[in-house]
Amino acid sequence: MSHIQKLEELLTKSVIPDIDERLDEIFEEIAGSKSASEDAKEEIEELREFKEDLQEVLVDIQSGDMDEEEAKELIDDILEAQEGNEDDFGFLQE
Repeated sequence: MSHIQKLEELLTKSVIPDIDERLDEIFEEIAGSKSASEDAKEEIEELREFKEDLQEVLVDIQSGDMDEEEAKELIDDILEAQEGNEDDFGFLQE
């Protein structure tokens, strides 16, 4: 399996579902308290932006605009971040 295929699988089967799950948790917390804290609002916005970035990576993969080296670097960053349980999955804000 190529690095590009591995990256696509990692994003679609792990990272994006994890983001969706976290968003659901936040919305449940908000529903329970009837209001959203500033921290919750900020986390929602960051997660939504991050998810959009990941969806753009998937578009790049599907359009053939992703090379193997870039895919490998992204995989390494994601796996490293998952091991450290970082919220940003190793991506730098641009």
